[in-house]
Amino acid sequence: MSTVEVTKDNFEKTIEDNALVFFDFWAPWCAPCRFFGPVFEKASDKYPDAVFAKINTEDQPELAAALNINSIPTLMVFKEQIGVFAQPGALPEPALEELIGKVQELDMDMVREQLKARKN
Repeated sequence: MSTVEVTKDNFEKTIEDNALVFFDFWAPWCAPCRFFGPVFEKASDKYPDAVFAKINTEDQPELAAALNINSIPTLMVFKEQIGVFAQPGALPEPALEELIGKVQELDMDMVREQLKARKN
């Protein structure tokens, strides 16, 4: 599966309709974004069960602001509608592969319990 373009109009639906979503916040003028783009695209082909979405911060400034994106590229990951990772910086392919593996293995029942405990 190749990457998909996400906007403020389909951001929430993308999270709601998919169990695992990786978001790449980027801009065309950003050199590290241009480095990370092909790495992200390659991962999208390798992991068809996940959605790999790109958000152009130049075209979607409201969405970037709402999510406190202060630096690009920023990678944000949602699993089962819960944000489980957000970090600025271009990851090399081995680091992205390791992150994908860790997110896939993440016990979401434990994550929900931890979130519930924090609220109490």
